[in-house]
Amino acid sequence: MKIEANTVSEYLDKIEPSRKDAFVKLRDVIIQNMPEGFVECISYGMIGYVVPHSIYPSGYHCTPELPLPFMHIACQKNYIALYSSAINMDDEVRWWFIDEYAKCMPSKIDIGKSCVRFKKDIPYTLISELVAKASVAEFIKVYESSFKK
Repeated sequence: MKIEANTVSEYLDKIEPSRKDAFVKLRDVIIQNMPEGFVECISYGMIGYVVPHSIYPSGYHCTPELPLPFMHIACQKNYIALYSSAINMDDEVRWWFIDEYAKCMPSKIDIGKSCVRFKKDIPYTLISELVAKASVAEFIKVYESSFKK
């Protein structure tokens, strides 16, 4: 179930009521802990947090006309999804997140290459730590170094 929306407000208005509170809380946690420089927008059909072209003119290497993606959240048919470029590009961050998740959550993590799926409980405190882990400059450095591997 993809939510069709042109603005963040429109996206939020279309979320299924049974998941809206959890999703809005996740968004609030991200916004409260997001380092300065990232901006919120609709990106890839989700709510995205990106490095704008004003800071990183090159944009995303796959689609340079788009800003550099940092994190996205989406309300899917059966779960709430968190997409994190940091988890995808940085093995140290990925393993830190997986280890910390196991310490604070009763269920096994449901994770893909960059997507973490939440069907019930969301580890808001852990996500706040993930969001705050890197400044825009640090994220760009990790992003650019990922091409040199």
